[in-house]
Amino acid sequence: MKVLVPVKRVIDYNVKARVKSDQTGVDLANVKMSMNPFCEIAVEEAVRLKEKGVATEVVAVSIGPPQASETLRTALAMGADRAILVQTDQDLDPLAVAKVLKAIIAEESPELVMMGKQAIDGDNNAVGQMLSALLDWPQATFASELTVEGGKAKVTREVDGGLQTIEVNLPAVVTADLRLNEPRYASLPNIMKAKKKELAVKELSSLGVDTASRLKVVKVTEPPKRTAGIKVETADDLVTSLKTAGVL
Repeated sequence: MKVLVPVKRVIDYNVKARVKSDQTGVDLANVKMSMNPFCEIAVEEAVRLKEKGVATEVVAVSIGPPQASETLRTALAMGADRAILVQTDQDLDPLAVAKVLKAIIAEESPELVMMGKQAIDGDNNAVGQMLSALLDWPQATFASELTVEGGKAKVTREVDGGLQTIEVNLPAVVTADLRLNEPRYASLPNIMKAKKKELAVKELSSLGVDTASRLKVVKVTEPPKRTAGIKVETADDLVTSLKTAGVL
């Protein structure tokens, strides 16, 4: 069974994002970039499936500038077998990303697409669902547990009321939630081995996909700074303060 894992290069989660002075977007100059945390979890789960003998090949895919190859090398160091970079300087919206992934899937024919539920930069939580619709494949989102057996995937997923367990036929799209696993650190020997693994580069234009944006960023601003709180002596003072603030 082949598993395809889309991964995204984003601002490192430890870095505070800065808004450009003209408010057209987030400033990426001289900022540390890394693999999206949810994508790391997806790579880890795919590698674990291979270690269990369920998967035979793990292919990592990224869409972005040449620097995204570094993110793919991280996936290779974690245990992916090979990688594909769809090279573009465009900032694609979720639908365009799903269309590009559909084109790659048509070439690779995986039995499972394992991906993060969302990227921490856009927080759209949309690509997995859109990809499933375009492929007409079953989907299981927000997976906190995954078992693949007999051409089916059993997924325990996190919902508002607790946990829900569903079973889908393969091929399918599964998106990973935070509690699915704890991603491994790539060891130095595996980082060195990753440099010798295959990393194919495709130009976005070669896929013949319509990636015209349906979304327009009007303005990006930082959230307002929180004001200092106050201390109250009694519950009555608290209620009075809340009423004054318009909360009650």
